[in-house]
Amino acid sequence: MEEKYKQEPSDIVKVVLFGPESTGKTTLSEQLARHYNTVWVPEYARDYLQEKWNNERKTCEPHDLLPIAEGQMRLENKLTKKATKILVCDTDLLETKVYSEAYYIGDCDPILEKYALQNSYDLYLLTYIDIPWEEDDLRDKPNEREEMFNYFKRTLEKYGKNFIILKGNKKQRLDKAINHIDQLLDK
Repeated sequence: MEEKYKQEPSDIVKVVLFGPESTGKTTLSEQLARHYNTVWVPEYARDYLQEKWNNERKTCEPHDLLPIAEGQMRLENKLTKKATKILVCDTDLLETKVYSEAYYIGDCDPILEKYALQNSYDLYLLTYIDIPWEEDDLRDKPNEREEMFNYFKRTLEKYGKNFIILKGNKKQRLDKAINHIDQLLDK
């Protein structure tokens, strides 16, 4: 049953965009996929939660997190097979874990936590909050961006993840990300 949260084995380099909402993760995911002529894994939660909002006018609840994690891993595992030498992930289960803890008073489903820590990525690109906030139906913490950024950073540090912080405009972020990814690919 838990296998649906597990990453399938692969030899490709996996990079995750990681950070608070509205910090340019999707834009950068698309740019990196184009640059490396590969596929990128969209954030499953966006479609799942937008549909929930449209149908029920409800936001994310704790019982939504495991279906979101399952959908995210299904997408990632499917697209891993289509990727070239690199797979760009707009998010991962560790990000879902961070949101679970931030929204639900430190609580995280043990299954989500297990796979958030077990699944492996080569590089996390932590996106800083220096780009303008863009409001939509799902984003709801415009005044807590710094606090959320710090939470994301502490999480990467706590679990010893390989990460860099991306700041600046789109070109600066893209150039820095490419530089670090190219170093991984050269190894």
